[in-house]
Amino acid sequence: MTDPSARAPFDLFQEWLSEAEASEPNDPNAMALATADAAGRPSLRMVLLKGFDPGGFVFYTNLESRKGVQLAENPAAALLFHWKSLRRQVRVEGPVEPVAAEEADAYFATRARGSQIGAWASDQSRPLESRFALEKKVARIGAKHAVGAVPRPPHWSGFRVRPLRIEFWKDGAFRLHDRFLFSRPDPDQPDWTVERLYP
Repeated sequence: MTDPSARAPFDLFQEWLSEAEASEPNDPNAMALATADAAGRPSLRMVLLKGFDPGGFVFYTNLESRKGVQLAENPAAALLFHWKSLRRQVRVEGPVEPVAAEEADAYFATRARGSQIGAWASDQSRPLESRFALEKKVARIGAKHAVGAVPRPPHWSGFRVRPLRIEFWKDGAFRLHDRFLFSRPDPDQPDWTVERLYP
């Protein structure tokens, strides 16, 4: 990997994501999201990146889901992008903040109508008695919103991970990988320190 020390990390991330979009067979924007509850017990799942800029990396979820509750208790997270076709990874760590209601509304309006109905119907992460029960709830809510725009549920919104660390990893021969770490002490600081790490 060319030394990225003169690059802004979000520019480099955009370059890598664009290359992944051309090579990955499914969901190049998929990322592992790690959270922890108030006691520090970790949890990990795959979610989709729905936007990023110098302010951070954005994803959306049910606020009453397990990850939503954990982020309310402990507003910090780690992300991992793994692009197998490119033999690359990007790791992100930092505090998490809710997106503005207007931003969540704007994104929700772009979702497929079925996904909008699903956001109302799913009590995400909680016990479900049967698939039929879910399908009945989807049908009921679909009938309620048969005409007009579907509003965003109050329990559904987004989070922004504001990175303190972004590490770029590229596979190397004989496990001699290239690793570059961008770090800063505060997410509002525009300047980054860049270091090459041992593989």
